[in-house]
Amino acid sequence: MGNTAVVVGGGIGGLAAAIGLDRVGWDVTVLERADVLEDAGAGISLAANGLRALDALGVGEAVREASRGQYTGGTRTPEGRWLARMDGSALEEAVGTPIMGIPRATLHRLLRDALPTASLVIGSEVDRVEEVVPGTVHVGCDTRVLDADLVVAADGIGSRVRGRLFPDHPGPVHSGSTVLRALTEHVVDLRGDFELTWGRGAEFGHIALQDVRAEWHAVLNLPAGTRFADPLAELRRRFRTWHEPIPALLDATRPQAVLHHDVNELRTPLPSFVVGRIALLGDAAHAMTPHLGQGACQALEDAVTLAAALRAESTVDAALARYDAERRPRSQAVARAARQAGRMGQQLSHPLAVTLRNTAMRLTPSRLAIRMLLRHHAWTPPSLN
Repeated sequence: MGNTAVVVGGGIGGLAAAIGLDRVGWDVTVLERADVLEDAGAGISLAANGLRALDALGVGEAVREASRGQYTGGTRTPEGRWLARMDGSALEEAVGTPIMGIPRATLHRLLRDALPTASLVIGSEVDRVEEVVPGTVHVGCDTRVLDADLVVAADGIGSRVRGRLFPDHPGPVHSGSTVLRALTEHVVDLRGDFELTWGRGAEFGHIALQDVRAEWHAVLNLPAGTRFADPLAELRRRFRTWHEPIPALLDATRPQAVLHHDVNELRTPLPSFVVGRIALLGDAAHAMTPHLGQGACQALEDAVTLAAALRAESTVDAALARYDAERRPRSQAVARAARQAGRMGQQLSHPLAVTLRNTAMRLTPSRLAIRMLLRHHAWTPPSLN
């Protein structure tokens, strides 16, 4: 079995894949098209399955030290009435850890630190990926061509590699929502570690971070491409009557810190995550809506499963077949569940539907809510040792 790999994309999934491959003895090069690693982004929540994947990669302890556990909070109405309380201690008892919140930039840095410095090549635009002879993939990058025994396409929801492998696939589609998010500049008096508030066709949520800042996000039902001249002013207008600390979170944010992205997804499942010696991973394989907080966690699962398969199987082809068989059913099921969660949660706008949803949430026992989370959180990683 050859052991030279090229990972296309230096995001969470790509870096995690490179760490996993390095741990099982592969020579890895990560090609990231950005010229400068700006460490942009807001915050991210990591559930037990993502944290266990990080443990398998050897970076779980460092991530936990930089994170804050989400023990208290829940879901409210815009007026502040509780729909459901979150019991992080009960979740920790069930799966061994609470959900952890961390700045995305910090997670990126910790993943990069776990790789040999020379493995990551920035400012490298990949323009060609093709298996010219069986078992060897040519990766065209700028003015050079790299030969690899394996290519991992972790180049995001707009993956160019996926587009070349599956030219007839419709690609990502708009979910009907857009998201604005940011990190606050200073301390805000928060009631809990984590909160979601659901209105009609709108959601506002926040997580408390270890460094006393908070991450907030606002998800709105809006057509694709909708943008605001002053996003922060628009959010202050839309959420001015919602309960505290929502107005305070917006007031603690610099206008230039607000990120705005349409929520897109791969609604049509891919028929395979593997073509020849090229494997798709993360958003390139199964981009999903954020309503379960599982996008990054599923990418981390991908990375560990791929590395474990390459360690266990005698050939690359057998390992990739195993990776596809193990990852495609689970990740696509999670993507379907995330889409359904959005339709029954944030995206609901009809008053009667919202009332029925809120009533159902208030009547749902907390133990049942935790059991529903366990479907996604309770994942045991394969060994890389």
